[in-house]
Amino acid sequence: MPEFGLLGRSLQHSFSQTYFSQKFDSLHLADHNYELFELASIEALPELLSQHPDLRGLNVTIPYKEQVWPYLTEIASSAARVGAVNVIEFAADGHLIGHNTDIVGFHNSLAGFLPSDFTGRALILGSGGASKAVEVVLRDLNIGYWVVSRNPMGTGLTYAELTPQVLEDHLLIVNATPLGTYPNVEQYPPIPYEALTSQHCLFDLVYNPSETEFMRRGQAMGAKTINGFEMLCLQAEAAWDIWQQK
Repeated sequence: MPEFGLLGRSLQHSFSQTYFSQKFDSLHLADHNYELFELASIEALPELLSQHPDLRGLNVTIPYKEQVWPYLTEIASSAARVGAVNVIEFAADGHLIGHNTDIVGFHNSLAGFLPSDFTGRALILGSGGASKAVEVVLRDLNIGYWVVSRNPMGTGLTYAELTPQVLEDHLLIVNATPLGTYPNVEQYPPIPYEALTSQHCLFDLVYNPSETEFMRRGQAMGAKTINGFEMLCLQAEAAWDIWQQK
């Protein structure tokens, strides 16, 4: 039975299993299965692989998008550009190839979200694997940005440096942190929401819940918002295309 799954540490928020189970059903692939693989440590991956010889593909989420690299045979150009892996291809020769489809998902979802005449700058909240995919897309679109984190390395901003003036100069704000993800729905990134306006666009990579506290606080100030569900679906379809190549 061809088996697929999601690799992460805490997966109770994930929609991936439901998404692919519905996809298999629509394609009449009754022999296909998608599982959630929660690992306390990435060091447990070799044992997982030995226990599941029918694996044909894996999605990878927090916190293993970067930690999984040493266990892969090859790195596709998409993952090399980002520095993070969210899809593993099980090649016919036994090689494990790391890909990144977050680029496709974020790019296509952002293209439909931003106003066609958008010329502003962006703030990326968070500096993990998801943030790196956002960086690649913004560079491709020639959108200038700052990465914001609690303890920035090198260039970047801290949350304490996010003054109303900084927000006024950055009309796209992307939450690439897990803050607000179910079940911790009361959490949100610490930015000066009172400085937001109807000119701001807030993109939350979180998709569960469908409306996060980050989004609600932006909406209260008139900002345009979107969650990460469309991005999830787009990157999942790109992952499926990779798994079907051989």
